Amino acid sequence: MDASRTSDQPYTLLPEDPSVATPPVESRQRRPIRGFIGILASVMFLLSLVGLIVNENPKSPSRMVIPENNLEDPSNVRPRGEMEGVSAKSYPSVRDRLSYNWTKSEFAWQRTAYHFQPEKNWMNDPDGPLFHMGWYHLFYQYNPDSAVWGNITWGHTISRDLIHWLYLPLAMVPDHWYDINGVWTGSATTLPNGTIVMLYTGDTNDAVQVQNLAYPANLSDPLLLDWVKYSDNPVITPPTGIETDEFRDPTTAWAGPNGTWHILIGSRLNTTIGIALVYETTDFKTYNLLDHPLHTVNGTGMWECVDFYPISTNSTNGLDTSVTGPGIKHVLKASLDNLKLDYYAIGTYNAENVTWTPDDQEMDVGIGLQVDYGRYYASKTFYDQNKGRRILWGWINETDTEYDDLAKGWASVQTIPRVVTYDNKTRTNILQWPVEEIESLRLNCTEFEDVALEPGSLVPLDIGMATQLDISAEFEIQSDSLEAMLGETPTELECSVANNRTSLGPFGLAVLADESLSELTPIYFRIVKTANGSLMTLFCTDESRSSKATEVFRRLYGTVVPVLHGEKFTMRILVDHSIVESFAQGGRRVITSRVYPTEAIYGNAKLFLFNNATDLNVTATLKIWEMNSAFIHPFPFNEM
Repeated sequence: MDASRTSDQPYTLLPEDPSVATPPVESRQRRPIRGFIGILASVMFLLSLVGLIVNENPKSPSRMVIPENNLEDPSNVRPRGEMEGVSAKSYPSVRDRLSYNWTKSEFAWQRTAYHFQPEKNWMNDPDGPLFHMGWYHLFYQYNPDSAVWGNITWGHTISRDLIHWLYLPLAMVPDHWYDINGVWTGSATTLPNGTIVMLYTGDTNDAVQVQNLAYPANLSDPLLLDWVKYSDNPVITPPTGIETDEFRDPTTAWAGPNGTWHILIGSRLNTTIGIALVYETTDFKTYNLLDHPLHTVNGTGMWECVDFYPISTNSTNGLDTSVTGPGIKHVLKASLDNLKLDYYAIGTYNAENVTWTPDDQEMDVGIGLQVDYGRYYASKTFYDQNKGRRILWGWINETDTEYDDLAKGWASVQTIPRVVTYDNKTRTNILQWPVEEIESLRLNCTEFEDVALEPGSLVPLDIGMATQLDISAEFEIQSDSLEAMLGETPTELECSVANNRTSLGPFGLAVLADESLSELTPIYFRIVKTANGSLMTLFCTDESRSSKATEVFRRLYGTVVPVLHGEKFTMRILVDHSIVESFAQGGRRVITSRVYPTEAIYGNAKLFLFNNATDLNVTATLKIWEMNSAFIHPFPFNEM
């Protein structure tokens, strides 16, 4: 359909006297259609070779009172968790006060409507996801006593569809010498006979990281309520040469020859070399350390939350973790403790000698691709035998302060589960896409077709409240604009802020914006000419003006995204209150944002299209669904 004319004025974010003169674009609405020395020697050899509900109204302003807490001296800015031998679990910029004079209403708005989070308190890594007797199970790192990290237990929740969740009692608590300082991250393995084994890291009474075994007390219980810790735990202790506080997070096991199974545990060597140690077992009670690691990368530091799984190169179906053979690649992923980022690489697994080689040494783990380029960490996959797919979970940490979290009573969210497949077009990356079940929450659909965005355009989209959305957007540009760009001076390959105008960008969407644009979170493409004369596309999220709370952590995130010949520029955005998950080009790149607006909340949250290029005409087509809230509540035991 024809679009309304856009503003002739240059698009400048946060003008001194903001006004939006352009009328909203007309739309059509419809209902949707429903021994260790050997390891060290081999490492050195390798190194030498490779050098809330949608219509909720705000409550009356009521300022927060900080509850009693055990926060450290604010002069000590070392993040919580590091002293205990794990990755940082807090943002230490401001420790002695709230980041902003928040109201109860503002805190209430920040809580998500369709992302999983506990009723209250702290949560971090996803643990041991699995499917059993009709239920999806998710365990997670949880502090039952506070909204800050500590006293880590395993929370437990179940779902029929990965969207609506029921809270269950705690699965495991720190109650033995081998995990008294925390039941830390672990993984589940479902054996061919249906037996489930859970391996997890325990922090001992001497602050040594060890690996422990647990299993369901009653495998016939679909809820898996009760778990038994193996009487001879720990089953694995740190080997000689490995720091006792840098040895954690066992993976799901995969089958080897002659009834053997293998797992990986993350660690480091000489403080700088990231390493995935390989252990072999036949009974999950006794383990042998192989004399070589699966893989190492110098300069990447401690590897934690390692993941290793196969993907098909000729099918979109997921694969059980033990599958090998022709037409299969293997993904190795590590969470880099030094950077607090998740990196992965695609490569070839040799089952005979239990080694893995990246397809591209320059895109190895920790130096190449990230799983997510935003606020995202400690991801873990599992094979969903129910629907034949591989599902990815990830932790979204807060970027406010511990005082904020204590005041609101909770911290952290899990991403929407994503399906992982191989990108057959680029053959260099995985694709991540929200599970199809999320579409069951879609309500009214508003469509905008062929919206003309001239240089400097800013277009408000009339969709009502823009707090819970699923947005699908396509952008087309004129080919002659690209050809003209080839003669221009190269620019830096970086995501500058959204109001930095260039010939070919940025263009995209501004979510969680108030009407005056005093707050907004732009998600956009920017095309740049590189030093070698080629054009590349950046996919970016600019949080710099997402909130008037100046002491929350606000970042500019971005990455190069492949846009192949003949492809349109596409993005999908899930907006859920303070969480924004953005997927570019069918999931080749993903950016997750944690934002804390003070004005663009409830009915004041708006959505805008923009083209801030100086010489580029863009045409945009969108489908925007209002999203319902998920049902996330305690399990109704009293109704059984």
